[in-house]
Amino acid sequence: MADLIAQWRSHLRNHSRRSEHTVRAYLATAERLYDFLSQHHGRAVDVDLLRALEPADLRAYLAFRRGEGLANTSAARELSAVRGFLKFVAAEGQAIPRLKGPRVQKGLPRPISPDEAVALAEDTAEHAREPWIGARNWAVLMLLYGAGLRIGEAMALTGSVMPLGETMSVTGKRGKTRIVPLLPQVRRAIEEYVALCPWQPGRDEPLFRGTRGGPLSAALIRRAVQGARTRLGLSDRTTPHALRHSFATHLLGRGTDLRALQELLGHASLSSTQIYTAVDAAHLMDVYRSAHPRA
Repeated sequence: MADLIAQWRSHLRNHSRRSEHTVRAYLATAERLYDFLSQHHGRAVDVDLLRALEPADLRAYLAFRRGEGLANTSAARELSAVRGFLKFVAAEGQAIPRLKGPRVQKGLPRPISPDEAVALAEDTAEHAREPWIGARNWAVLMLLYGAGLRIGEAMALTGSVMPLGETMSVTGKRGKTRIVPLLPQVRRAIEEYVALCPWQPGRDEPLFRGTRGGPLSAALIRRAVQGARTRLGLSDRTTPHALRHSFATHLLGRGTDLRALQELLGHASLSSTQIYTAVDAAHLMDVYRSAHPRA
């Protein structure tokens, strides 16, 4: 079983090109499934047992996990990981057990206003310990709001992006590369940070640095944003990722084509982007209710 788990890890990293976070989560699920099945069937788990699993086995596993307090969203992710593992184990042409997952109600992203986005970035810069750290925080948050990057994508940028042009190549989930336009304000923020940073990045070195010169941790940016939103009295939903939501929502509200927005965000499928149409509709309804005399 240890060999099978190792093969599964290699498949996730090298073939599916999953993030390290996803790899850890999927491996943990496979190990939990192994422990459960060994108790459920009363014998050691091997490939033959995994290939012979029935929908009833998966229902029993999900029931066991729900008994541990797993919510619908987490249970749906767990089932997705189990299906992926069983598909990897299955013999050629073999169908894996089908089981309908729990219904998950998708919540709408909560964007923040342009003024709040700028105020948030300014506050993190003003309260930084050193000028270059303030410039770094400002540049990172401007990338999230001005170019729609995920925070992990911003952290992964290297010195190879310098000197900046009108666009930037960004590597997203599963190693997918996309081109994003850079506003003059975003370019200026990055260039000012690079000019102040004590460590000038080489082509293969991290663009954004921590206080000791190592790669910048996303947790530090989240912590800076948390402090800023407390000082500014903003909602707990005001996170670095909310800036990406704001980027998408504001573009859609200005008439951006949905397919173009999908490319800018790096979504693999259009269904992931379509959620922003609901956000925009919700905003229109809020305006209508607050303005119409009979609303």
